Amino acid sequence: MAAPLAQVPGSVQPVKPAASVDPGPTPSANAAAPGSPAADRAPDSAEANRLRLAPLTFADPWRWLARGGADLMAAPGLALFYGVCFWGMALLLGWVFRSNPEYTMSIASGCLLLGPFLAMGLYDASRRRERGQKPELGLSLVCWDRHMGSMAMLVLVLLVLELIWGRASLVVFAVFFNTGMPSTTGVIQAVFNPENWEFVAVYTVVGGLFASLVYSIAVVSIPMILDRDTDAITAAITSLRVVLGHTGVMLLWAAIITVLVALALWPWGLGLVLLGPWLGHASWHAYRGAVLWPAPEAAAPVAPPSEPLG
Repeated sequence: MAAPLAQVPGSVQPVKPAASVDPGPTPSANAAAPGSPAADRAPDSAEANRLRLAPLTFADPWRWLARGGADLMAAPGLALFYGVCFWGMALLLGWVFRSNPEYTMSIASGCLLLGPFLAMGLYDASRRRERGQKPELGLSLVCWDRHMGSMAMLVLVLLVLELIWGRASLVVFAVFFNTGMPSTTGVIQAVFNPENWEFVAVYTVVGGLFASLVYSIAVVSIPMILDRDTDAITAAITSLRVVLGHTGVMLLWAAIITVLVALALWPWGLGLVLLGPWLGHASWHAYRGAVLWPAPEAAAPVAPPSEPLG
């Protein structure tokens, strides 16, 4: 009987076929769109530098409002919870205005600062709907826990601006009312008195400058941190780029927010129960409509290693 080929001296062993190597997902499967679960990661610096600003038109803010309204109707219970929180902020602002009017601008800036962070839960709800997931109140309340570092840095920057804003408002009052801080009635009379037009002009300019700066830094940065966990500096710079690159559209967006909030404050701020969640959801869509992230590059398939014969 002939010996097996493997046992014959000098014979050539049959070459085993190379094991197949899974090249991994195809580029189309690996490229996750922004807002998808695969995109919920911290981008590297190169990817952050490649993000682009989307072209915006004056019709976009109205689209953001429409999409925010759809999100609100999809999760009314969640919206009611956050709406009551916004209403509480309005009640606090009204109490300060009646008792210590000189601190009204400071408290207003604090409310404007706290509002976007409170709205992170609404951003999370809109993001989950965008992914085809169900918004949940419990998850929205803890959506910030993975972004503490970036959020803390951004909060620090905005708090410093708020403190400077408050100090500037006190200086304006001190310059124009050297007999002491006016009462609530005195403030109202001073604002509507034509003889005090210089005070009104200076107070409006000072407040407008700080409000514009806070708005420019926060309008995109907070939802951007939630979405991609970017660092605070990159998020703030991107937000400033959006405002400077689309000044007209973003001024319209700011004007819409200001007018709606002013209307919602009457009577007794009850309108904020509806408007607060609505603007929160719409702000998420403003970020998604203004910032375009590059699709992640797919890794090139690895060629299977060759085995030598013999």
